[in-house]
Formats: sequence, structure tokens, C-alpha cells
Amino acid sequence: MAGPPKRPGSGRGGTASGQPRVLKTRVKKSGSIKESSRRWLERHLNDPYVQRSKAEGYRSRAAYKLIEIDDQHGILKPGARVVDLGAAPGGWCQVAADRVKSPPDRPIVVGIDYLDVDPVPGATILKKDFLDADAPDLLLETLGGPPDVVLSDMAAPTTGHRRTDHLRTMHLCEVAADFAVKVLKPGGHFLAKTFQGGTENELLALLKQNFRSVRHVKPPASRDESVELYLLAKDFKGR
Repeated sequence: MAGPPKRPGSGRGGTASGQPRVLKTRVKKSGSIKESSRRWLERHLNDPYVQRSKAEGYRSRAAYKLIEIDDQHGILKPGARVVDLGAAPGGWCQVAADRVKSPPDRPIVVGIDYLDVDPVPGATILKKDFLDADAPDLLLETLGGPPDVVLSDMAAPTTGHRRTDHLRTMHLCEVAADFAVKVLKPGGHFLAKTFQGGTENELLALLKQNFRSVRHVKPPASRDESVELYLLAKDFKGR
């Protein structure tokens, strides 16, 4: 990509409201694809956020979740150092690098993922599992100091068993929160994906003990039927 993506609503070919025109795509029924998979694919192709991300140069529709949360809560300020946990495919790094005005030659945004991520201008991407013991130190070394913001859109690979998937993703959220509490600058912010369904009392207690504001947020880009929420903890009290 030649440069940072356009801001939402700046893509050509949009409507008067700034949204791209939604072109309905139908996926033909076929014996080689399950009906549930066909419906998912059709919904994905017709999702206005998916079409918008393609028009505006973002890696995925998930970029708009961070955009909408930041528009409302102002966590990404120019000059802020950012760590993005579970960075693939890179949409959150794109948004963060743009909003904190990260210099391409000296990035102040560092992402980490065990999956391959194409280069993002203004961000350094580490190909590594965040759960590895040496990952936290490597992140801080690469960033050049403690972060102002820790982001996590991590979710465990699904097993098809809702309870198991929930517990595995909650574990990732808890590990991310523990990392944030250990490394954030005073006044810093933490944003992480979680799921509706409880089992997070200890996590909420940890965040409320260490941040002045803790809340659940669900941006419009998060599908209504999705059980995902985001935990936003603002203004870290310091260690």
C-alpha cells in the first residue's frame, strides 16, 4: 500500500452520506457448499462495512470498530505509543498509525501476531505468539518504551462449542489486561475484545482497581447478532 488509508467517508463512489453504494451480491446454491456457508458468504459480501473497507483501503471491516470507538472515546492521540495484540490482518494497526501520526521511519505503533501480516506504513509488525514468554519484553524493546495504549482484538480460533470458545477468548483478554497493567504509562488506555456471557468478574475487578474508568462498548460496526463486546479501560492509575 502506497500510504495510509483514506479516512472513513472519503472513498469515491459513495452516497451523499459518505457511505459507498452497496451492490447486492448473490451466491448461487451449489452442492459443493453448505447452505449455512453460502448464507454467511452472501452476508459477508453484502456487508456495507466490508465494501467500505475495500473502498477505503482498510485490511478488514474490524478497522471500523476501532475507528468508531476512538471517535467516541478519544484514546488514540497524536504522538501516543501503541501496542496492538493479535494484529492480523493489520486493520487496527492501520487506524492506530494514522491517528497517532506514527512516522514510517520511526514507528510508534507495534503489532504482534503469529500469523503473517503485510507491512503497514507507520507500524512495526512482529511475527510471534503474544503468549510466548519473551513476547512482552520484545514488544517494549521494539516500541522503545512503555505504551500509552494497549489494544487487543485477539480471539481464540473457534471450536464450534460456544462455552469453550468464550472461555478461551476470555483467557486472551485476561492475559492482555495483565500485560497492560504491567506496562502502560500512567494515564494510558486499554481496549480489548471480550464476549458476553460472564466469567469476567476477576478481570473487571483488576481493571477497576487500576483504571479510573471501565466500561463495555459495542460499536455499530460490531454486528448486532454478535456476542462480542469491547472492554475499554481509560486513565491508568500507574503502578
